[in-house]
Amino acid sequence: MEEAGPSKSPTEKTAIKSQLSFTQDLSELPTEAREKWSFSLPRRYFVAILAFLGFCNIYALRANLSVAIIAMTNRTEIENGTVVYKQEFPWDSEMQGLVLSSFFYGYIITQIPGGWLATQIGGKRLFGMGIAATAVLTILTPAFANTSLYLLVLARVLEGLFEGVTYPSIHAVWSQWAPPLERSRLATIAFSGSYFGTVVSLPLSAFLAEKAGWESIFYVFGVLAILWCIAWGVFVTGSPQADRRITDHELEYIRSSIGPSANHIKVNMDPPWKRFLTSLPVWAIIIAHFSENWGFYTLLTGLPTFMKDVLHFDLQQMGWLAALPYLVMGIVVQIGGFTADWLRSQGHLTTTQVRKLCNCGAFSCQTLFLLAAAHSTTRSAVVANLTVAVGFGGFAWAGFSVNHLDIAPQFASILMGLSNTMATLPGMISPLLTGHLVQHKTVEEWQAVFYIASGIYLVGAIFYGLFASGKRQKWAEIPDSYALCRDDQSHASTEDMPFGSGSCE
Repeated sequence: MEEAGPSKSPTEKTAIKSQLSFTQDLSELPTEAREKWSFSLPRRYFVAILAFLGFCNIYALRANLSVAIIAMTNRTEIENGTVVYKQEFPWDSEMQGLVLSSFFYGYIITQIPGGWLATQIGGKRLFGMGIAATAVLTILTPAFANTSLYLLVLARVLEGLFEGVTYPSIHAVWSQWAPPLERSRLATIAFSGSYFGTVVSLPLSAFLAEKAGWESIFYVFGVLAILWCIAWGVFVTGSPQADRRITDHELEYIRSSIGPSANHIKVNMDPPWKRFLTSLPVWAIIIAHFSENWGFYTLLTGLPTFMKDVLHFDLQQMGWLAALPYLVMGIVVQIGGFTADWLRSQGHLTTTQVRKLCNCGAFSCQTLFLLAAAHSTTRSAVVANLTVAVGFGGFAWAGFSVNHLDIAPQFASILMGLSNTMATLPGMISPLLTGHLVQHKTVEEWQAVFYIASGIYLVGAIFYGLFASGKRQKWAEIPDSYALCRDDQSHASTEDMPFGSGSCE
């Protein structure tokens, strides 16, 4: 059901008045609170920044193989003044597609279980555990590769299993930390780390491959991820109440704006699986997530090879240029999140209208610029069009990726798991399809790859425009008895309290 208009509910009006952001007039706060907020970052933004660094690691661990596999299968050496090509691993394009796609065979399995598990043990714990296990497997990757192709594929499947819980679990974190009018910006700050991680990993992987060998790629990124896991475990808590550094003012704002879940009130509502699968707004999110990931994974896994084989860039040039679109996208994701929240807080557009504007506008532009890239005749034009096409995808993340929290906040982690399950299919199918289509490394073969991605973007824009909603669905409404409950406990003592760890009787 569409909102009647841009008018706000009493809860949203209260949140607008009490919203603590970087632009708030600090003179409205008491002296003690004003001093504290003047010199410290709000804790929810601190959580967002560490989550951003977490997603940087997630995508660095995922994307580094796209560059490493080039060095593993197509290495040049100078012998007696002559350039000699050596294949350390004689894998053809289809075998390389299998290696690149194997990650997603594990990744797709743990999406929905990860969403459910996050509501049981807490999103913070699950997010850190998933990255830690992936980091260990990454460090062991050179040993697996040198032993057997199939052992490498198995290791990548296991990495996917552990990384599969990360996206659903971060929505469980935001269900307790993100006030409604800050959902877009907090979520997109975190999600933008995916693209900055890609930006760092592609050129750094190329540099490491040339200077220290392809094995160093996995050692460096694995160690960095483990260091992040230590910081996440030490400095982030599972809920605002468990955070000793949060101010009373910020804690009260979060608790009053979010409601029962932020007050440790257990809402015993079983996931309505049938309603999930018959809800058009849920399917709008799923289709949009699938569409965005098809284009993203097609370029993430194929762009380095395309730039080397078709545009004839060397390895280091390829690393930087392949990373450029994701640098733009990382910036645009954050701009989109802040813009979406600003449009909603002004009251000129409803949440539904904002989500559709961000999502459909992005997909339409991506469709056009991918088609332009397919028909560009110069290297600079191809790179420019691909950069703009990928960059516009950043606005889509202010649409579908936050939409789970709009329509069913208490089930957001499960819905993210559901949509990301379907959105993982492109990661499995696209590299294999690209490997099948690109047999002779011609421009015409790559044009077919871009045509398919453009068509999927267009379908996603149409479906989301017709059926998406930003309104909480009836099957996700919390009974009034829970809304009236309040847990008077302020700061928890020492332990993280997972989602739903209280009661309301």
